[in-house]
Amino acid sequence: MKKCTFIIALAFILPLILTGCSSTKEELKLANYNLALCFDDESMALQGQEEVEYFNRSNNTLKEIKFHLYPNAFREDAVRPVVPVSLSKDAYPNGKSYGCIEISSVKIGGIEMLYQICGSDKNILLVPLGKEIFPDESVNLQITFNVKLANINHRLGYGENAINFANFYPVACVYKEGEGWSEDLYFSSGDPFYSEISNYKVTITYPENYTLATSGEIYSTTTQVDKKITQITAPKVRDFAFVLSDKFDVKTKQLGDTIVKYYGYQGDQNLNENLETSTLALQTYNEMIGSYPYKTLSIVKTNFIQGGMEYPNLVMISDSCVTQSDYDYVIAHEIAHQWWYGVVGNDQFNNAWQDESLTEFSTWLFFKKNPKYNLSFEFLAKNALENYKFFEKVYSDITGNVDTSMNRPLDKFPTEPEYVQCIYTKGPLMYHTLYEMVGEKKFTKAMRDYYNKFAYRTPMPEELISSFSKSTGYNLEGFFNSWLSGEVVIY
Repeated sequence: MKKCTFIIALAFILPLILTGCSSTKEELKLANYNLALCFDDESMALQGQEEVEYFNRSNNTLKEIKFHLYPNAFREDAVRPVVPVSLSKDAYPNGKSYGCIEISSVKIGGIEMLYQICGSDKNILLVPLGKEIFPDESVNLQITFNVKLANINHRLGYGENAINFANFYPVACVYKEGEGWSEDLYFSSGDPFYSEISNYKVTITYPENYTLATSGEIYSTTTQVDKKITQITAPKVRDFAFVLSDKFDVKTKQLGDTIVKYYGYQGDQNLNENLETSTLALQTYNEMIGSYPYKTLSIVKTNFIQGGMEYPNLVMISDSCVTQSDYDYVIAHEIAHQWWYGVVGNDQFNNAWQDESLTEFSTWLFFKKNPKYNLSFEFLAKNALENYKFFEKVYSDITGNVDTSMNRPLDKFPTEPEYVQCIYTKGPLMYHTLYEMVGEKKFTKAMRDYYNKFAYRTPMPEELISSFSKSTGYNLEGFFNSWLSGEVVIY
């Protein structure tokens, strides 16, 4: 996710199947989601049927599976707000509004299961399996659900211009060896999501006057009465999202094997320019980091309170970005996330720096390689340094002490500015220091090696550090740890 300004100051019911190692271990690592969705714009609600073929990727026997229910964070009685208090007025232009997800049934092999809605904020769906599954075995679950949307300019919700569907369906929690299921709560700062690469097949039914932007590749759209029915396939992606609007104007361009689609609003004067920036960003990162592995990339202008948000094959760009330079910057940043978070994953709740800081520095490199935007690499580094020092001084003056560590969970950042400065400002300054230390050639090699080694995986921070050390020829453990822990002194 990225703030608007680059100057950051403050049919799917199948029987139970248990399978052993009939296919390769790599194939068994990927869960398969089939989603049948129907959206009603009068009630602003989405009905869904979900079939999940879940593979036990752990070394333990599993007797239950847990799923995140992210839409429940939008409930009136939710434990935490979904946006920072400072953004609440803009997020809710028509006053406070609430949403939720309701689970109607959970079945295994056509048999109703006694599921539980639990977690510390009704954020977890717990499904006892009835029969334990061993490592590399799988189970098919069928979940029927309904999502009520809030009137909010956010990842999930509807606004004046568009309807955003992100993190809207039950998604399997990540099982951590030795720790169990990852059940972190929704948090207003950052991107509080953690999921594994999976395969998706999705059917969406929606009013015919809407245009659909989506993760994955559309392979069929038909019209029945006043409805459109679109079928989508999205193999090997970390998540699935889509946006609907009756105001979209779409421009497309082919770059190699990828179709770039820019979704602006009807009447926008800069549709072609934004498509060009999007295509150039894709081309630059292809050359700098490694080839984008998907057939589509959609850049979607929408009502979103914070500058932009990344999803596989789709990025949201806020229609509240004030200047074209801000808009260009957010496009470049969010597209970089297709590499860092999209293909190479991380635990975004506990290790936000791992994707955000590298994404932000990759954005700096985009502008370095594309000087026509008149945003120099040197300026970006200098501006970040000045902003970070200002942040440190102000916080020290007010509180007497400031925590500058980066390696902490989202809920350990007490304020939005502290999170932003540590992750989006200090983080890229760390990579800029490393870039200056090892040189462009070795740094680029390190990014490419990290991408190639961990594509479709979820490396831990120590694996990033080890990979960068090996690629550059330097032992970087001390370097990274001093920045991450807050011990480094920035002049």
